[in-house]
Order: sequence, then C-alpha cells, then structure tokens
Amino acid sequence: METENRETGRAEKSSAGSGQQESAGGLWDSVKKAAFVIGSGILFLAAFGNSLTWHLQRFWGASGDFWQKLWTKVYLQFEGHDAALFFLGTMLAPTLVFWMLNGLLLLVDTSGKPSFITRYRIQEGRNDPVDPAKLRQAVRTVLFNQVLVSGPMVVLVYLLVSRTGRPCGPELPTFHRGLMELAVFSMLEEILFYYSHRLFHHPSLYKHFHKQHHEWTAPIGVVSIYAHPLEHVISNMLPVVIGPVLLGSHITTTSVWYCLALVSTTISHCGYHLPFLPSPEFHDFHHLRFNQCFGVFGVLDRLHGTDSRFRQTKQYERHTLLTSLTPLTHSIPETPKKGQ
Repeated sequence: METENRETGRAEKSSAGSGQQESAGGLWDSVKKAAFVIGSGILFLAAFGNSLTWHLQRFWGASGDFWQKLWTKVYLQFEGHDAALFFLGTMLAPTLVFWMLNGLLLLVDTSGKPSFITRYRIQEGRNDPVDPAKLRQAVRTVLFNQVLVSGPMVVLVYLLVSRTGRPCGPELPTFHRGLMELAVFSMLEEILFYYSHRLFHHPSLYKHFHKQHHEWTAPIGVVSIYAHPLEHVISNMLPVVIGPVLLGSHITTTSVWYCLALVSTTISHCGYHLPFLPSPEFHDFHHLRFNQCFGVFGVLDRLHGTDSRFRQTKQYERHTLLTSLTPLTHSIPETPKKGQ
C-alpha cells in the first residue's frame, strides 16, 4: 500500500509539473510547433512520395487484380448491407487482431514461458508473472471499452464517413491513395494523442481519469486500452478515427489503419523489447516516470522538450530496433550505483 501511495504521489507531482510546463510554454507555442510538424510532414511527402512508392506500386500493380477480385466477392456478399460490412471490417477484424496478439503475450505474462521471451522484459523482475487479480480487472475494463465504448463509436464513424464518401464502395482505393491516407492518419494521431494525453496528465483530470491507466507502472500489452471510458474516447479512439472521417476513407484502408494502430499500441505497452519489432522503450518509460514521452512517435515530445530526461537514460540508448538475439538489458546494462 505504501508503494502504491508513493507511486500515486509521484504521478500527481509529475502531472503538476507537466501542467506548469504546459502553461509556461503557452498555447501559441504549441500551435506553432504543431504547424511545424504538419508542414514538415507535407513537405516530406511531396519531396519523397514518388520515389518512396514507386517500387511498392510495382508490387501492388502485380497483385492489385487479386485484391480487387477478392474485395468484389466480399462486396457482393454484403450488397445492400453496407453498415454491417463496415462494422465487421472496422470492429471485428481489429478486435480479432488485438486479441490474437495479446493472447500470445498473455501466455508469456501469466506463465513466464517460454523463457526465451521473458529474457527481453524491459523492467526486469516486474510482472514475473503478472498479478492474476490485477489482470482480471484489466481484461474486464478492456472488454467494456471495446464493446460498450468502441462499438457505438464505430457506428458513429460510419454515419460520419458516409456523409463525406462511400466507405464500402465496390472499387478499392489506389495504392498511392491508401499510402497517402495512412501517412495523414499517422500525423493526425501523433498530434491529437500528444495533446489529449498531456491534457489528461493535468492534475485536475489525472486523478479522476488517467490515473487508472497508470496503475500499471510496468505495462503489459492488454492494458493498452485499459482506461477510463472518457479517456478511451478522447485519447485512444478520437486520434485514430478522425483521419478516416475527415478523408472519407474506404473501409479497407480504415480497417488496415485500425489494425496497425492496435498492434502499435500493444507493442508499446507489451513490456518486452523483442528482436525485429519496434522499440517499446519510449512509452514504457512514460509508464515508469509519468511526466515524459507523451506522444506516439516522439516528434512533438522532442519539440516540446518532454523527452529531455528520457534522452539521458539507458532506456533511450536501448530505444532502437533490436537486430540480434541478445537482450538490450544485457548489451546496454544499467550503470552500477556507487559503492556496488
């Protein structure tokens, strides 16, 4: 209990410091930096878009007919039932992907086997194995959020997208269109998640809403959407769904994006820095220290200086793609404390 109180106190103190830093920076500073990120992203896409996609387009051209024929079969099966098709594609498919990945991770978290995987645990000695009672509570909350929060929100997204486009149309989007939309979705997610996440760290909101998510100072994959329902809507769902709504995206692009977002957030929370997978060190450090690393990609954290302490740590040195089988906690060990 004392440990929990200390962690809560640290979180609220850190949140207070974060709120003071935000007010010091000012709204205008945040707007200028966000505009810089958006503008840089547009310039990057304009400068490198054609050369980046040329080789991939050749692959798509060779297989595009296959995917179009496959989609046509699905489309004809659901002809006249666009709402049902949209719900299955943007709710059922991402949910299956989420639980398939997290089912594998939960086997490791609860059993500690295979030991080959546990060697890559970021916070050594934590969740070894995970507390069953704490895990059951998290799973219940995740299921509640998926069924009673995400489900209705997907219905709302369908109604909105249907006003700006034809999400279940018979023609698949071109490869260039799909890639462009995914890039826009990623930029919008970085911006909206960063600022909404920092908002929930304000002391007046943190203790009522975001504190629930930070009960896990050493996160596991399934707690990626373990959150208060209000936070789940504003900080988890909104940054992901806003892109497809604004662009009137096709269901296939939207479904792929939702799956990618769920896989990405699961990896960020999984607690293991596994070979050949994106590094989760950035967000794991956020759960450990509370007042650093608020974003998804770290772009806005660098601009706002909310990764300054992270960049002075061993976790930052390990924040890279692991291309060998040696755990980074072994190849980049913690600096021994004085007297040891």
